[in-house]
Amino acid sequence: MNANPETRKVAAALAALGHEARLSVFRMLVRAGDEGLNVGQIGGELDLPASTLAHHLRALVLAGLVIQERHGREVINRPDFDAMNAMTDFLSRECCTGLRSRIDVA
Repeated sequence: MNANPETRKVAAALAALGHEARLSVFRMLVRAGDEGLNVGQIGGELDLPASTLAHHLRALVLAGLVIQERHGREVINRPDFDAMNAMTDFLSRECCTGLRSRIDVA
C-alpha cells in the first residue's frame, strides 16, 4: 500500500495520540486553547515527571500536533489547531458516501 503524504501525516498524528498519556496531554492543551501551558502546569495537573512529559511532548511535536514556543526560560506548549482540524477533516471527509460507487461488489 502506497499512502499519500496526507495519509502518512494523519497516521503519524493518530499514532502519537494512541498513547494514553499523550492523549491526555493533547486534550489538556486543547482545553487551554491558544494561550497554551508550560511544562510545569501540564506535569502538575497530570502528575507526570518532567522527563516523561518531555518525551510525550516531543512525540506530539514530531507528529505535528503541538507547537512549542520559548518565552525566556519557559516553554509554552500549544495545540496546532490547524493540524487537529486537518486530521478530523481527513477522517470525516467521506463520511456516509458509501463504498458501492468505488468498489466492485459481487
